[in-house]
Amino acid sequence: METETPAQTDSTPATSRWREALRQPTLRVLAVAIVVVVAQWVDTRMQVTGLQQELARRLSEGDSVVKEGRALARQSQEALAALQAKVGVLEAKLAETQSQAVALEAMYQELSSTRDERVLAEVEQAVAIAMQQLQFAGNVEAALIALQGADARLARSVQPQFLPARKLIARDIERLKATPGANVTGLSLKIESVVAAVDGLPLAYEQRPLAVVVKPLSPAKPASADYWRELGADLWREFRQLVRLERIDQADPALLSPNQSFFLRENLKLRLLNARLALLQRDGKTFREEIRQSREQLDRYFDGHARSVQAAQGTLRTLATTDVSFDLPGLAETLTALRNLKFARERSTGGASGK
Repeated sequence: METETPAQTDSTPATSRWREALRQPTLRVLAVAIVVVVAQWVDTRMQVTGLQQELARRLSEGDSVVKEGRALARQSQEALAALQAKVGVLEAKLAETQSQAVALEAMYQELSSTRDERVLAEVEQAVAIAMQQLQFAGNVEAALIALQGADARLARSVQPQFLPARKLIARDIERLKATPGANVTGLSLKIESVVAAVDGLPLAYEQRPLAVVVKPLSPAKPASADYWRELGADLWREFRQLVRLERIDQADPALLSPNQSFFLRENLKLRLLNARLALLQRDGKTFREEIRQSREQLDRYFDGHARSVQAAQGTLRTLATTDVSFDLPGLAETLTALRNLKFARERSTGGASGK
C-alpha cells in the first residue's frame, strides 16, 4: 500500500476547501460579477481606444480643414482687395459718367431750345431751293421733291405753330401737281442732242452723186449675145456718168470756206442754245423764233438728203409745235410766311433771354 506524503495531505484539504467554497452561491455570483466587470472593462477599453483613434483622425482632418480654410480666407482677402480696387475704378468711372451725363443734359437742353429755329431754317432752305428750280430751270419734279421734304420735316416736329406753314406748303404741292406745263427736261435734252450733232452734219455743197452699183459680168463666152448686151449696158452707164443733169428747186447752195463753215455751225449752236434759254424762261415767242431760224439754216446750208440732217429737222419740227409759254405757281408767299414765323420766334426767344 502506498503511503501519502505530507504535501499531498496538505493540498487535498485546500482543494476540498476551494471546491466547497465554489459550491457556495455567493462566490459563484461574485465570480460571475468579476467576469462581467472584466469583460465590460475590456470592452470599454476597446471603445476608448477606438474613440481615441477616431478623435485623432478627426483632429487631423480638422487641421487640414483649418489649413484649407486659412488658404481660402487668404484668397478671399486677396479677391476682396481686388474687388475693392475694381469698385474704386468703377466709382471713378461712375463719377465721370455722371459728369458727362450732366454735360449732355445741358447740351440737350440747349439744342432743344433752338430745335424749332433749326427746323424753320431747314424748311426755309428747302422752299428757297424749290423756288430756284421753278424760276431758273422750270423743273417741277425737283421743286415737288423739295416741298415734300419740307412738309415731312414740319410733320416730324409736331408743333401747332407750324400748321399755317404746312397748309401753305400743301397748297403749293397741289398747285405744282396740277401744272400742265411742258416737259422742260425732255425738251432741253432734245435741243442738246441737236447741238451735239451740228458738228457732224454735212453741208449742202459737199454732197456727192450717189454711187452706182455695177453688176459683175457673167462668165459667158465672148461670142455670145448676152456678153455683148452686158458690155453695151456697161458702156452706157459709164457714158451717163460723164454728164449729170440735176433739177434744183431752190437757190444754189452757198459755197463756204472752212472758216465760214465753222462760224456757220457755231451760229447754229448759239441759236439752239438761245432756244433752250427761252425754254427755261418760258418765253414762247423767242423759243419759236430761234427754232424757226435754226430750221431755215439747216434747209439752206446743210444737205437735206443726209439722214442726220433729216433727224435734226424732225426734232426741230417737233420742238416748233410745242407750247412752252406756261406759268408756274410762285412760292413767294410761302417763303415770306416762313421767314415771318422764324423772325417772330427769334424775337420771342431774345426777349425771354433778356428777361
